[in-house]
Amino acid sequence: MSDWNDMLTDADRAVMARGKWAQKAGVGERPALILIDCQYYMSGIRGANDNAEKYPLACGEVAFAATDQMKRLLDAARAAGIPVIYTRFVVDPVNDDVGMFHRKIGAGVGRGENLYFAGTHGAEITDDLKPLPTEIVLDKKKKSAFFGTPLISLLIDRRVDTCIIVGGSTSNCVRATVVDSEQYNFFTVIPEEAVYDRLPLAHKVNLFDMNRSYGDVMPVDDVLAYLGRVKAARSSQET
Repeated sequence: MSDWNDMLTDADRAVMARGKWAQKAGVGERPALILIDCQYYMSGIRGANDNAEKYPLACGEVAFAATDQMKRLLDAARAAGIPVIYTRFVVDPVNDDVGMFHRKIGAGVGRGENLYFAGTHGAEITDDLKPLPTEIVLDKKKKSAFFGTPLISLLIDRRVDTCIIVGGSTSNCVRATVVDSEQYNFFTVIPEEAVYDRLPLAHKVNLFDMNRSYGDVMPVDDVLAYLGRVKAARSSQET
């Protein structure tokens, strides 16, 4: 797991120590797995050599590596019987209802089938992580999975106390969701190898910041071990 020491000066380390930042918050007993925007516009097609051309916002090979780790977590979450909730970033292709975002990135209507517009291939969740009919998919217009969606009420209804947040991108929708998760006082877990970004710098810096203030960045193997404990506890309660 990253320790971010190569990013920090001695003065930075002193600030971290003085403020006692990046404490381990831990986990609860009733987790949910939240998969953020695991859509084709974010990844492109595995093995294709023209993803950069056809999918202008795709994150490249890092997306496929993270997808493999997300699949491990998804299988474990399903085996443990915990809630699994997906988000999709989906924009109306006629009314362009995303707002300020298009002013920042210049990726408005008319840029083809492989972005995030409703009814297009780019907006769909990848086959590698296809939801089951019993799993919830929430469409959103902003970065946080909590903003403008029923996510918080769904988590409360299922008595969730821990949000395991995976997907992309680390610096945008993952971070915004992590911040809101912490603000709602959920234990918040970010499996390091199961989130990804277009820019290595943004990925690393935002993992550091999330671990410093908002949640626990953990290796995927540690999260899998946690889900194994949750599964065992549920099994013992049912017998």
